Amino acid sequence: MEFMKVLFMASFCVIVCEGINTRELFSPKLSNKSVESAWECFKNLTGAQRGDTSKAMIILKHYFQKFGYLSISDGENVTEEFDEMTESAIKMYQQNFGLKVTGKLDEQTVTQLMTPRCGREDVMKFNGSKTGSYGMKHYTYFPGSPRWSVNRRHLTYAFDPDNEVPEITQTDMQTVFASAFHRWAAVIPVTFRETDDFPSADIKIGFFYGSHGDGYPFDGVLGILAHSFAPEDGRLHFDGAESWTVNLEYNSAMTAIDLESVATHEIGHILGLGHSSIKEAIMYPTLPARTRKINLQNDDVRGVQGLYGSNPK
Repeated sequence: MEFMKVLFMASFCVIVCEGINTRELFSPKLSNKSVESAWECFKNLTGAQRGDTSKAMIILKHYFQKFGYLSISDGENVTEEFDEMTESAIKMYQQNFGLKVTGKLDEQTVTQLMTPRCGREDVMKFNGSKTGSYGMKHYTYFPGSPRWSVNRRHLTYAFDPDNEVPEITQTDMQTVFASAFHRWAAVIPVTFRETDDFPSADIKIGFFYGSHGDGYPFDGVLGILAHSFAPEDGRLHFDGAESWTVNLEYNSAMTAIDLESVATHEIGHILGLGHSSIKEAIMYPTLPARTRKINLQNDDVRGVQGLYGSNPK
């Protein structure tokens, strides 16, 4: 299983970014040095500005499209040119992440672009227009502010028995998710209970590789960590290719991703929250490797209580 996981990671990275050493990636004893992030090729864009050309620019444009900063029509020819639309997308991205707004791919911007992150958009679309995220200062909601209905406030969750990861034991998995759900339940009148009945669970949790049938493929190590869907969908998917851990003290891998941190973030989406531009917030889009971030901040609490109200005193 572990060797097959490495094979997938290698083949996908070759498709996404050029210039990766596939010979090292195919080693079953994968070292920290041999692992390239899904967006490693963005390093080649450092210093780029309007008028420049690069093959990596095509990947960057699709990145911006995915996260809501750039609109690309079906069938549109995506070029290698750093054009006016790309410059505008970069400025919007820099604004949202609190970076110096230059419209250029300076080192700080490229570093942020390469940081592992959630697969949900930063800029939500309302009736075809981008609203509420350019220069956003706090929490956001999905279009229409969906939430779980009043008669569905006692939610069940279950783990997909066919889509697990071997490095996390069942006990650890249960402990991590119970803790993550509890944080949200502590501030809103919604409860969560684990069930063994996966088909009927309100929230369905699984680990997947690459394209897995929901239209949002994963991309390998240190790219998109996970994604989930607005209420009342309930799907919560993690990229099985990541180096998941429940204890960073006992995992020395430079690529290690804290499962509880990502789970807590994705549950926020399950409840209806979009991304926040406040770096300390759980709903901030990115999470560097070897980072633990599990405590709800005021921005997270205000956002979710705006949907569900607060717990009775």
